[in-house]
Amino acid sequence: MNKVVRLANYAGRQLSGMFPGFFASYKHNHYRDFGYPEKLDFRQLYDMYTRNGVAAAGVDKTALKSWQDMPFLLEQERDGSEKGASDETALERDIRKKFAALRLWTKLAEADRKAMVGGYSGVILRFRDGKPFDQPVDRVPGGLEGLYKIDPVWAAQLTVADWNTDTSSETYGEPVMYQFNEANVEDGNPNKRQFRVHPDRVIIWSEDGTINGRSILEPGYNDLLTLEKISGAGGEGFWKNAKSAPVLEISAETRMADMAKAMGISPEDLADKMNEQVADWQKGFDQLLMLQGMEAKTLGITLPSPEHFFNIALQSFAASIGIPLKILVGMQTGERASSEDADEWAQTNMSRRANIVHPNIMELVSRLVRVGILPEKDWFIDQADLTESSMSEKIDRANKMADTNQKMGGSLYVFTDDEIRAAVGYEPLSDSEKYRDELSDEEQGAAVGTNPPKEDQ
Repeated sequence: MNKVVRLANYAGRQLSGMFPGFFASYKHNHYRDFGYPEKLDFRQLYDMYTRNGVAAAGVDKTALKSWQDMPFLLEQERDGSEKGASDETALERDIRKKFAALRLWTKLAEADRKAMVGGYSGVILRFRDGKPFDQPVDRVPGGLEGLYKIDPVWAAQLTVADWNTDTSSETYGEPVMYQFNEANVEDGNPNKRQFRVHPDRVIIWSEDGTINGRSILEPGYNDLLTLEKISGAGGEGFWKNAKSAPVLEISAETRMADMAKAMGISPEDLADKMNEQVADWQKGFDQLLMLQGMEAKTLGITLPSPEHFFNIALQSFAASIGIPLKILVGMQTGERASSEDADEWAQTNMSRRANIVHPNIMELVSRLVRVGILPEKDWFIDQADLTESSMSEKIDRANKMADTNQKMGGSLYVFTDDEIRAAVGYEPLSDSEKYRDELSDEEQGAAVGTNPPKEDQ
């Protein structure tokens, strides 16, 4: 058997050498066969995001979940339940107010969304240092007031203008100047701003902090094209069935010259005239088609149910971005995403935060520290845990722990009171809170807002 295969391969190579380009390759070119682009550029990814609902849902839902709540910049690491509490320092309060005025977290979330589409995005920092965009930044006076605006931009709007080509430099191979062109994405935008930007005024937002990031739409791009083909072909097929072009059957007795003479045209123009009549007929469902010596027939199109083929591509795309299918498309048959799906989705976005979102935020913080906007400290990013149980789930867990204690009977306890309180997220009670004296009648009345009954005089 192996000998036969080797002979067949040898024969194939010999024929290919004798007739180059005539015989097809042994392996299929799936991109060519199925109409997929062999290489993807920003415009294709951007158009897919803006015109394909499934692609937009994959990007937007990932961004919304990762930024479900806004982070806090802390001077010292604290428990998530404490942020925003009375122990907030004066500097943290000033930063929180300044970032809120700049809408900084919202702008960074927008940069994250744009990076998921284009592979990377840019965050242009506007400092009150009195220098143009193409100049480096030394120190910015005014502290927090030295930063007055940030602009998230698409990858195609911010490209590298010059690279560091000095092989002895520590930043060899890194950009030394960027070019911003606002019109590269939004066609017809009247604002045609173009300027060069120094890297000191730019934060590159991507999975690795460089312009070499990959769009999350790229692995499932072929699946998105398949979805468009199936839905488009299905819609066009139903339309063709509803209003298809007729097939005109001419009988043997029909005299074409007489028909052309009756229409006032030459026989050579008869076909064009019939096309005009059919086109006018197709413009509306209630149009009348006048025929002379002809019989109009329609070719019915049998359409298979596209649901099965559509779901295959849909599942493949959902797998490519790591989102559970029911979360991607929502409820289709009255079924909600399971708790396992929700937990997996929360863990996926916690991983995105730890590996992509927070490192990019800390790159921005380091830049603000370097130019004097923020003081030099060990800054911490704090954000609510997406995997944390809801309060109803915590209370249900505490009830089950209490029921377990009750079922044990006697003086044997499986869970202590402090453990049950911890399950709900509460701190242990102090001794004064655990053991309280009984209230007098006057204290009980004051507690419930009523006066104790008076004795009969």
